Amino acid sequence: MDFVLSGVSACCACLFTNPLEVVKTRMQLQGEMMTPGSYKIHYRNVLHAFYTIGKVDGLAGLQKGLVPALNYQLVMNGVRLGSYAILETGGYIHSGGRVSPVKSVAAGAVAGVLGAIIGSPMYLVKTHLQSQSTASIAVGHQYQHQVFPLNSWLVSLSAGMISSVFVVLGMTPFDVISTRLYNQPIDSRGKGLLYSGFISCFSQTIRKEGIFGLYKGIGASYFRLGPHTILSLLFWNELRKVYYKDRQLASRPR
Repeated sequence: MDFVLSGVSACCACLFTNPLEVVKTRMQLQGEMMTPGSYKIHYRNVLHAFYTIGKVDGLAGLQKGLVPALNYQLVMNGVRLGSYAILETGGYIHSGGRVSPVKSVAAGAVAGVLGAIIGSPMYLVKTHLQSQSTASIAVGHQYQHQVFPLNSWLVSLSAGMISSVFVVLGMTPFDVISTRLYNQPIDSRGKGLLYSGFISCFSQTIRKEGIFGLYKGIGASYFRLGPHTILSLLFWNELRKVYYKDRQLASRPR
């Protein structure tokens, strides 16, 4: 049940933070593979991006990709927080009757990686939808809801999965790389037209855009991370209290 409660709590948080995810995705794709100063800047900062997307795409544009984002949160955080709860309940993070910081960090890392890998398919779909916009403010490849072959799907997943594992640790450069690998155009043979993989995306981004290219959207990323984490834990704690309180009431003799 901890898996379900964890996933639902993350979904509740996502309803409030998905607009920041849309902003982050757009800013990470802006100026992709272009030298600074050679392209038009549609999104100057987080607030300007909010205003621009809302003005051009409408308020609904700020909630693009919400359905796959909710599915991603349900799967990824359900596995992540649920796995950690199982490890905690089983006493695997304790040493000598106390919580071990080392074991706790290790358990969190394992749970996070597992959640990121399992949630990768929804992350891919979410990225495609969140990058879609009116042509006047479009950035990155525009999939326009197209359905592409299974081999393309698998190539996209395998390319972005490595970096998505590091995303759970809040490392912005890997977040940028993950977004670009998932969103890059794919040819008929299922191969990426911009990057051949993680190392290719990393090196080409630095070569074309400089080191700061790896930190695009950092403001939106961390503006989102704080509220999302707090809301997820808040909903998780409240849902668990309600669930276990009901179980205790149900188990009392009548």
